[in-house]
Amino acid sequence: MVKVKSLYKWFGSKLAVDDVSFEVSRGEILGFIGPNGAGKSTTMRIITGFIPASNGTVTVGGFDIDSEPVKAKSLMGYLPENAPLYANMTVYGFLNFAAEMRGFHGTEKKRKIENVLSTCFLDPVRHQSVDTLSKGYRHRTCLAQSIIHDPDVLILDEPTDGLDPNQKREIRNLIKSMSRNKVIILSTHILEEVEAVCSRVLIIDKGRKIFDGSSAEMKQKSENAGALTLEFAGGNATEIAERLKLVDGVAKSETDENSKDNAIVKVTPSKQADRCEVRRKIYEVVKNQGWNLSQMKIEEGRLDEVFYNMTKNELI
Repeated sequence: MVKVKSLYKWFGSKLAVDDVSFEVSRGEILGFIGPNGAGKSTTMRIITGFIPASNGTVTVGGFDIDSEPVKAKSLMGYLPENAPLYANMTVYGFLNFAAEMRGFHGTEKKRKIENVLSTCFLDPVRHQSVDTLSKGYRHRTCLAQSIIHDPDVLILDEPTDGLDPNQKREIRNLIKSMSRNKVIILSTHILEEVEAVCSRVLIIDKGRKIFDGSSAEMKQKSENAGALTLEFAGGNATEIAERLKLVDGVAKSETDENSKDNAIVKVTPSKQADRCEVRRKIYEVVKNQGWNLSQMKIEEGRLDEVFYNMTKNELI
């Protein structure tokens, strides 16, 4: 549905987007993340036709954003970061204007407006002027204009910026419910949001794509992914850790010095090892030694750790 191929963008001597390519299909929510200045917003502005690329192509629904911009843009809704509003308009008046700009009139226009007022929880402020709105209501008003025409492709730049926790939850649920029959590209700095909402993650750093996969695949790049925390009722933690260190595929085995009552040992498999096989071997050792294992926890890995390492060029 959205195809980005070999995208470049120069601002004078600065290369902001460097050979970025990806595709997004209907039903996907792509989390587009990266450090400040990485090129995220620039890429999204190129996709929406807001600014031209220096080189490369973008097609939306088969329409090239440069040669067939009207057809391509008619399929899209766009929520830019710090989206502008007309301060002297009411919420209803602004959405009325947005609907007319999208070509809706009469009964259909009214139906579209009422639908987004309900969908974006704006009914309490429908007659309030934009300049009196809280930041959260302003952001939801901007979101409402981006979906008023029920677009096939939705481009959202920081969609929950400035919202309180309850509002964030509502918007995240809304995004997930809309994703069934849309392409959604979502830029955010909030990794919790990526994990909660996105079916796929694309990381860009210094203008280049450095990761494209699921959040689960991203977590697997964590140094702690697959590590086991074993808690034993009784036993000598140091002796247990030393014995488990001998298991084939174990890179590190150490005690939890903060534990006072039970013996707690953390075991980290080597990166090359089959983690399921390592867990099986550990369980066999525990069973054969007759240790009283009361709990075992498997570390999934952390997105923030992986993101930090990736964008610091320590882990690619």
